[in-house]
Formats: sequence, structure tokens, C-alpha cells
Amino acid sequence: MPHSQTSAPRDGFLGGRLARGASPWLLPTVATAALSLARSRRSKNAAALAVPATALAAGMLWFFRDPEREIAPGRVISPADGVVQSIMPWKDGRTRVAIFMSPLNVHVNRAPLAGTVTSVEHIPGGFVPAFNKESENNERVVWHFDTELGDIEMIQIAGAVARRIVPYIPRGTKVEQGERIGLIRFGSRVDIYLPEGVEIDVEVGQKTTAGVTRLDRD
Repeated sequence: MPHSQTSAPRDGFLGGRLARGASPWLLPTVATAALSLARSRRSKNAAALAVPATALAAGMLWFFRDPEREIAPGRVISPADGVVQSIMPWKDGRTRVAIFMSPLNVHVNRAPLAGTVTSVEHIPGGFVPAFNKESENNERVVWHFDTELGDIEMIQIAGAVARRIVPYIPRGTKVEQGERIGLIRFGSRVDIYLPEGVEIDVEVGQKTTAGVTRLDRD
């Protein structure tokens, strides 16, 4: 059974910021809301638009929040907010931990270990729901990190709503554990492959917080 995890931080806007890569979605909705509100007193059409436009803008601000996190200790920490969807032994001895991210989760992903990014590969694909087994053929970005545990593979997988994965850093970058490395717009999935011999300390159905939840045990 997993040990008790550090409680999840509050993810409001106080002390936080907005995610890099949000502007193509955020700016048009905020501009529409602001314009409709400004014209609402003089136009019934603008007044009718103001309510849903403002609600959509508020939703976008929430979806693209990027709260500050106090990075927890541990060899491997969660790269994503979400729920552990599956834990699967792989043929090469590694264990895959798949984390499902709903549209309500923070969408910024973080480095699970300190190390050097040795590969960032974008692979085109479909957009079936991230909880579907066929989502492994979705559009995705495959990361490899050279770490103290050797090569660590992490995959950002787009979902039915997500239409863009935005890597923040290129190949060759040295990263600290918990550092922001990329964004998946809206719901999605993140898979991480842990080396043989690493004992998993989470279970299916458990909630995870990027930079906070430890995935392995000593």
C-alpha cells in the first residue's frame, strides 16, 4: 500500500500564474468578454453575449492556471496532476505509470527527476479520449531524460479535447526536479516509465499532484 502523500496545494490564482502557451486560446475569449461587457449597456445582443463570454473567459483562466509548487523530496515525483489510470509492467522490465488529466486539472507538466533532456520527439496521431486504450495512438510528445536512475521516458498524450502539446524546453536542456517542461491544452494523459528495480508507491485511482506526489519508494 502507498504511504501517505503530501496534501495537495491550493491551486487558485493567488501566488500563481498563467501557463505559457495559453494565449492562442485565452486572449480571444478574454477580448470577446471584455468587448461584450463594454457594449452591453448599449446593445441587447452584446448584453446577451456578455454572460456566456465572461463565463468562458473565467473557465479559460481556470484551465490555464499554473500555480507555484513546493517540490516534494523523493527520487521520482509525479509529472502531472490527475489520477493514476494504470500501472503496467513492461516487457523490458520497466513499469509504466499512466496518469489521466481531466480538463479540471492543472495542465502544466513537470520534470519527474533532475537530469538532461536527451530527446523531445513530436509524433502526430489521433485525438480519441485519453482514458481509451487506443489513445496510445494519439498525438504525443515523447521525452527522454538522462538521470541518476538512467534513461527515463515520459510521454505527453493529447486527448479528445486537447489539440496541442507545447514543450517548453529543447533537447540538451538540464532540468531540475519539478521544473516546468511543457503544457497539454485541456484533458490528456501523461505516461512515465520507471526503470526495473524501482518500487512503485502509488496505486490505480490515486490522485497525483505534479511536483508533489512521489511515485516511488525507498
